[in-house]
Amino acid sequence: MKIKDTYPVFVTKQLTETKNYYVDVLQFDVAFESTWFVLLQIKGEHPHFIAFMDEQHPTSPPSMPAMDAKSGVFLTLEVADANAAYEKFIAAGREVYYHLKEEQWGQKRFGLIDPNGMYIDIVEQIEPEEGYWDQYMSIAR
Repeated sequence: MKIKDTYPVFVTKQLTETKNYYVDVLQFDVAFESTWFVLLQIKGEHPHFIAFMDEQHPTSPPSMPAMDAKSGVFLTLEVADANAAYEKFIAAGREVYYHLKEEQWGQKRFGLIDPNGMYIDIVEQIEPEEGYWDQYMSIAR
């Protein structure tokens, strides 16, 4: 099997609101849209895709139930400059769920909540605190 591409598909009860949030707030572009499915894209050197599908879609196999805040999934969007991204969200009056913080494991990040209740982690990779990862890097035997 040769895989050509991969992207997550999230089932939602709020397709239009979700599309609008990702386009207006996170600056995704619509690559494809139907009444029950939308494929969104971040363009660039390495384009990235994410899709959302209405819970009541007419295709087979039957869909999973729509995601909610308890679904155990979150989305990470890595950015080059978390400070600039954060300031842009604040200046635009956007709701921020987790405010900008430098984490000891090596990320500068802040978080948003999309219309489905999914946490969106906006991260910039930075140097971790010296020795932080040592305690977690043991080799399983």
